[in-house]
Amino acid sequence: MYREFILDHYRNPRNFGSLRGATNSASVYNSLCGDSIQIQLRLKDDKVLDARFSGESCAIARSSGSLLTEYIKGKSKKKLINLNKAFMIKLIGIEISPVRLKCLLLPLEALRKAL
Repeated sequence: MYREFILDHYRNPRNFGSLRGATNSASVYNSLCGDSIQIQLRLKDDKVLDARFSGESCAIARSSGSLLTEYIKGKSKKKLINLNKAFMIKLIGIEISPVRLKCLLLPLEALRKAL
């Protein structure tokens, strides 16, 4: 069902944990399944210097958090504001059912709130 690289990001998430010196942070919760994601950013001159995420979540939410935090490093706030559902679907690289779409988008929702 899941591609191997998604399982790898689930089992070994990149950027998982707390970020010392975070300048921005936000938490989101999916009441449908109980997933929660917190994202922490270190911004300077409207650019993401570093990013971390944490929380209790399913394979899709954790993998998308891992992939998203890898992607956003070094990017400008202006560029990140335009990320959307289509971007996240492309980033994860698998077909997502409507039920799992909220899981996929949870890290993006946290990012938007943090920015």
